[in-house]
Amino acid sequence: MAAKQEVVDLAEIFSKYTEEKKIDRSTLVSVLEDSFRSVISKQVGSDENYDVIINPAKGDLEIYRNREVVADDDFEDENTEISLSDVRKIEGNEDMNVGDTYSEIVNFSDFGRRAVLNLRQTLGSKILDLQKDNLYNKYKEKVGTIVTGEVYQVWKKELLVVDEDNNEMSLPKTEQIPSDFFRKGDTVMAVVAKVDNRNNDPKIILSRTSPLFLQRLFERDVPEIADGLITIKKIARIPGERAKVAVESYDERIDAVGACVGMKGSRIHGIVRELRNENIDVIQYSDNLKLFISRALSPARISDITVYEEHQRADVFLNSEEISLAIGKGGNNIKLANMLTDYKIEVFRDDNDGHDSDDCYLDEFLDEIDGWVIETLKGAGYSTAKEVLATPRQELIDKTDLEEETIDDLLNIINEEFGLDAGQENGGNE
Repeated sequence: MAAKQEVVDLAEIFSKYTEEKKIDRSTLVSVLEDSFRSVISKQVGSDENYDVIINPAKGDLEIYRNREVVADDDFEDENTEISLSDVRKIEGNEDMNVGDTYSEIVNFSDFGRRAVLNLRQTLGSKILDLQKDNLYNKYKEKVGTIVTGEVYQVWKKELLVVDEDNNEMSLPKTEQIPSDFFRKGDTVMAVVAKVDNRNNDPKIILSRTSPLFLQRLFERDVPEIADGLITIKKIARIPGERAKVAVESYDERIDAVGACVGMKGSRIHGIVRELRNENIDVIQYSDNLKLFISRALSPARISDITVYEEHQRADVFLNSEEISLAIGKGGNNIKLANMLTDYKIEVFRDDNDGHDSDDCYLDEFLDEIDGWVIETLKGAGYSTAKEVLATPRQELIDKTDLEEETIDDLLNIINEEFGLDAGQENGGNE
């Protein structure tokens, strides 16, 4: 006969956690048994002589205490032993002998109110740990995949997002596209970047800036990529600004770039909208390094290229009107080309395009001008000394955002190279 248990409502527990929390019954039975055993052990010192039998179908349990029958003179431990004379006084046990095992049903509530409270705390703690383990294992398998959730809370440094099961996920500000703006209740799409599990407290980190997010969007919207006919070889992103995607087709009948863009941009438009109008260049990948670097610098058209594989560097020569295209707004185009090809690309004016033969490239001043200053100038579209000298001083300050003192110092250095006084070249730096 089952012991009457008023400790917890087992039927309710099984209904709640198997249906709502998706914890399987066998696991839940194990957690319940461990919880009862843990409290029993704390109460009497050991649970080894107890049997806890849980019936999930009926929502009840039986607890048995097993004690060894010992001679009256040898009786020592009431929890594990029962004397021969005492056991024979119990109806139905008159024939028991020393060495037999006597089993009796125990009502858990007989352990007292404190034991009942401990059980509820232990059970709650173990189920919470189980839920955390399940959450960690679930999302650990989803790392690198796209998930959709609802914005539950908006904070300065992150968004709290919940999935369909009310599991919490974090979208840090650093993983949001700069122009992202979400309110509570909005739907947000992101890729699972990682799952931390410090102190058994899983934290799911989402990202919308990861190149993997862009890759998954292409896999979602371009069937040829999902089917493996087209492969994304490399992605370079400046989130919210611009991205370059190198693709390759394994079927010569399929135009990889055309398939990714779609008729009149139909396939890529949805991706661009999701990324807050991020400008996406899709280019054809090539094993020919020179050709690949040339394509990575599009829309600029290069005249010549010299590759130094041992130094992971490439010198690219262009006509003067192509240099600004190669560098791009704020230096973004060449920065993405560097990221896409894993090469340091240096842009030079083609000597055959009719430019001043007395001019010299800014890199020749590295001994006198800090490298970061030269990179800033190049990022603003300047590649030669005379291009700098031909630009008004204030325009240089505005375009590079360099300090006035820094601009004056570099102008003095460049002027000395040409034997000029400050501001002499075209009167440009007055």
